[in-house]
Amino acid sequence: MKKVIPKMMCGVYIIGMILLLSACNSQLDIQQQYPFTLSAMPVPKSIAIGEKVEIRMKLLREGYFEEAEYYIRYFQVDGAGDLKLEDGTVFLPNDLYKLTEEVFRLYYTSKSTDQQKIDIYVEDNFGQTEQITFNFNNKKAEK
Repeated sequence: MKKVIPKMMCGVYIIGMILLLSACNSQLDIQQQYPFTLSAMPVPKSIAIGEKVEIRMKLLREGYFEEAEYYIRYFQVDGAGDLKLEDGTVFLPNDLYKLTEEVFRLYYTSKSTDQQKIDIYVEDNFGQTEQITFNFNNKKAEK
């Protein structure tokens, strides 16, 4: 019996080591996809034809992955107008443009006397999309 107990302990020890070594993974888990949201400063509720409105926006990321890329597009739901980025890039509706900054400004110029509504979409290269909507009423010209 004295010889059996050390052999059993040695067997349990070997089985434990095998289980421990097989549970280890030499690969690192690197998270690439992090959720994000958009925030915007308040904008005027009314806009006259030809008037330009500044839209200050910020991309809020929950984590940082160096190779994450962000793209912006917009869609004019109601009315008519132009949207451009602070560097002068004029957006075409539903075309995708790369965002190079996390804090940026957009400029919307009204070309309509009707109510106007634009949807702005920001998406990353992992397929996540965030949307923000802006509504503008027609500002009557003062007499």
